[in-house]
Amino acid sequence: MLTEKISKDENISGWINGFIGVVLFSGGLPATKLAVMEMSPIFVTIVRAAIAGILAFVVLWIGKEKRPVKEQLVPLALVSLGCVIGFPLLSALALQYLTSAHSIVFLGMLPLATAVFGVFRGGERPHPVFWFFSVVGSLLVIGYAVSQGISASPVGDILMLLAVILCGMGYAEGAKLSKTLGGWQVISWALVLALPVMIPLFFIYFPEHIETVSFQGWFGMAYISLFSMFIGFIFWYKGLAQGGIATVGQLQLLQPFFGLGLAAYFLHEQVSIGMLFVTIGVILCVAGTKKFVK
Repeated sequence: MLTEKISKDENISGWINGFIGVVLFSGGLPATKLAVMEMSPIFVTIVRAAIAGILAFVVLWIGKEKRPVKEQLVPLALVSLGCVIGFPLLSALALQYLTSAHSIVFLGMLPLATAVFGVFRGGERPHPVFWFFSVVGSLLVIGYAVSQGISASPVGDILMLLAVILCGMGYAEGAKLSKTLGGWQVISWALVLALPVMIPLFFIYFPEHIETVSFQGWFGMAYISLFSMFIGFIFWYKGLAQGGIATVGQLQLLQPFFGLGLAAYFLHEQVSIGMLFVTIGVILCVAGTKKFVK
């Protein structure tokens, strides 16, 4: 009985931590859009990784955290490739061709990407009904965006699709590592791993007219550096480790709707009231996936 109670409490904590992570991630693409409107996507990617990496290094040093063992270096490199470099760079490049609202659509496919990598790399075996709810939830998100009549760019769409695939890989690898290394330690070491590359690149790509960047541009940069790149991952990886990669990963289905709300508020992009009805459907899909994971 005690073991079952602990397991149930951990599962609930996983969903809570995962939800907090999703809320923090939701502002990532709108904030990135603010930044890339005034700075190059490459520079934005470098700065967010460098700032978060320095912060992670300080936190690890103060906490005197143990270093990763040899067997953990390759998974950490994959986390770094997917979450520190791949998704930030590809999504920033995509936002040169797409509105933030259109790019947010692709986040609806993140749960599937995370679940697939979780199956192959994390050893999870979801029930077939899980896949049904996951696909339906993703289709609801995509269908909603299509109904908005947002103009698309093939280049931007391909970049976002690749970004989502790499992000799903990073999420799954990070969640698997979190069980032995710790949630916030995973993203911290992944950031530190990329730091020796990011610091030299910072000086190489430093823009000539940095003084022309507005408050909005710096605000976007600050948000993605602190919340999207570091703080959000602390909650997210902890939630995935506690509640399961495939299960808690379905909370990402809610991220597009939070993101669309922020895009409408900060970037004045039009969002239909139909969001409310689709959101209800997505929530039901998330609840369905929670019941059907072995």
